[in-house]
Amino acid sequence: MLRYLTSGESHGQSLISIIDGLPSNVELNFDEINSELRKRQCGYGRGGRMKIESDRVNILGGVRGKKTLGGPISIEVKNKDYQNWTQYMAPMDDVDFETRKVDNVRPGHADLVGCLKYDFIDARNVLERSSARETASRVAVGAICKQVLKNFDIDFVSHVIQIGDVKDENIYDFDYIKNNVDNSEVRCANKEMEAKMIAQIDEIKNEKDTIGGVVEVRVKNLIPGLGSFTQFDRKIDGVLAMHLMGTQAIKGVEFGIGFDVARLPGSKVMDEIIYNETDGIRRATNRLGGIEGGMTTGEEIVIRCAMKPIPTLYKPLNSINVNTLEKYQATVERSDTCAVPACSVVCENVVAFVICRFFLETIGGSSLEDVKRNYNSYVQRLGERGWKK
Repeated sequence: MLRYLTSGESHGQSLISIIDGLPSNVELNFDEINSELRKRQCGYGRGGRMKIESDRVNILGGVRGKKTLGGPISIEVKNKDYQNWTQYMAPMDDVDFETRKVDNVRPGHADLVGCLKYDFIDARNVLERSSARETASRVAVGAICKQVLKNFDIDFVSHVIQIGDVKDENIYDFDYIKNNVDNSEVRCANKEMEAKMIAQIDEIKNEKDTIGGVVEVRVKNLIPGLGSFTQFDRKIDGVLAMHLMGTQAIKGVEFGIGFDVARLPGSKVMDEIIYNETDGIRRATNRLGGIEGGMTTGEEIVIRCAMKPIPTLYKPLNSINVNTLEKYQATVERSDTCAVPACSVVCENVVAFVICRFFLETIGGSSLEDVKRNYNSYVQRLGERGWKK
């Protein structure tokens, strides 16, 4: 099974991730991987940390001459800001525990509950790990998974469809988003809506507040049958939802028309099945977002994620001191006004890992050559049943 772990703190030396289960002989394009990391750092509304860091992957093992070896791949993303935090965060030396201590915990963060669970008197021990800085590791992992999947023409895109109460109601095809989204400061494919979103962020920033939004992730050129109906934990939409809900600040995930399924009759929810000799088996619509019965249908996967506003506010909310229980205003850490554009990049790469996991599980093979051979056999079998790539 394809799996990964991440390690590291926001102001520690590095973020480390280990991904295990990739086939051998996949040639990695590190410029493309680092491009994903750069996109995660961009976006209108980001804070000062993004001016300090310049994220790049450093491969510590599992790759030789740019090709995967089939074993675990160790990935490092260095924290440049560690040089300013060494005296507070060094793992093997005596450190200053008092100067950067956080005991006025922040509502909406993991601070309070983390201190209660792990018996800490300093929320620094919690926030350093719960920080969204950790998502740099997940982007690196997803970007490597994309390198595997591009051998099979599987492609990904993400964009922002809402910031605050500014919502883009337009429907775009995959290629239009792909060609336009990276030119937008808020990763919105519509220039008119982009301007309104930027104005919304500026307004919120002037109020010393924060704002959330909704991102959409799309995946195309998938084969039918990734996932399974046989057990709850093998349903691909269930696993996608888990991984996305496990991403910092995500509070809702929906597929296709999402919560609209609750108000519409079945005739306007289900995707009718059609067939012709040229296109093979297809769906007349894609309301269920490319997933049916816990399995991919072969249509585009469409996922939307709702991101809450960042809880660290420059006009801090009322809270308590975790040690004295006295009333205080929450601690202010360096923060963004809006990280929704970056969130779209993170969610896209989180999805890439899950798709890669189910793809390799379905197709199988220890080397890229084996996977390609098995893939061609699977597609041929589907073709015999009426589905065409």
